[in-house]
Amino acid sequence: MTDIDTTADTASTAGDPPARLVSEVEALGQRMASVKDNIGKVIFGQHDVIDQTLITILAGGHALLVGYPGLGKTRLVDCLGTVLGLEDKRVQFTPDLMPPDILGSEVLEEDDSGKRSFRFIKGPIFGQLLMADEINRASPRTQSALLQAMQEYEVSVAGQNYSLPKPFHVLATQNPLELEGTYPLPEAQLDRFLLQVDVGYPDAESEKKMLLATTGLTDAKAEQVLTAEDLIAAQQLVRSIPVGDAVADAILKLVRAGRPNEAGDPEIRNHLSWGPGPRASQALMLATRARALLNGRFAPSVDDVIALAPPVLRHRMALTFSARADGITVDDIISRLCAPLG
Repeated sequence: MTDIDTTADTASTAGDPPARLVSEVEALGQRMASVKDNIGKVIFGQHDVIDQTLITILAGGHALLVGYPGLGKTRLVDCLGTVLGLEDKRVQFTPDLMPPDILGSEVLEEDDSGKRSFRFIKGPIFGQLLMADEINRASPRTQSALLQAMQEYEVSVAGQNYSLPKPFHVLATQNPLELEGTYPLPEAQLDRFLLQVDVGYPDAESEKKMLLATTGLTDAKAEQVLTAEDLIAAQQLVRSIPVGDAVADAILKLVRAGRPNEAGDPEIRNHLSWGPGPRASQALMLATRARALLNGRFAPSVDDVIALAPPVLRHRMALTFSARADGITVDDIISRLCAPLG
């Protein structure tokens, strides 16, 4: 069972007049432009990172942010919590972090009459926007507890189930440099992240703006634009956006061509040890809709598929040893897969 549900939504516009849907998309597009402007007051440059993170949240998914230290990943999550009106929490993952440190635990209490009972104290996962900082530093047991909650949107402690708040999103980070003492996420767990967002260095102009803005007496603050209820409504609107056959066919063609046993290109077949599954197709379908909505467009295009192929696919594919030895990267393979679509 996949954790991305696209059923009952692909053609949900049938009951809505097109004019109404267009007006809703235009209105939300304007509000999302205000969201990006507010984030831009705090995060300089990184336009692709901001867009891809917002696309993930609009699509109702989780994102894995991969980048070097000091590039503003933590600041981005704090800013998103403020602008989107979400309760944000942060957990620094370490090798000694245990599942109860994230999920919560039961404590034994005694009342005035001497009666003892257990009370559940919720952990930081009971927020609406959770930053899992350096997720690959925690043990597989702790990673599994978090990723299970990401899929099922509930946690189980002492046989009791507790539902997570809505909306619920996890933005996890990884440092690609310091790999000593880390526990790489298994492929099946990586697949639960809607997008892998690569966070690079800002350009010179953006870095200069950051220097001037962050070393003075005052620091710019983002302002709230949406509420949690607004975001839930926006996520429902994303699922109402129609998708044409050309876009759906492009998604299927792209994903299926990335599987070694189905790839028609011998180069791709020889360079990949495994490729994306059906969840990648679902992720692309939702992400292209969210990108169209973010830009105030009524429907996604094949260009959206090409633009989102790298963040959707790069953590769902693995190279063979010989391909890595030849200096080939996953992004090289994705570019080759996208070439027939462009």
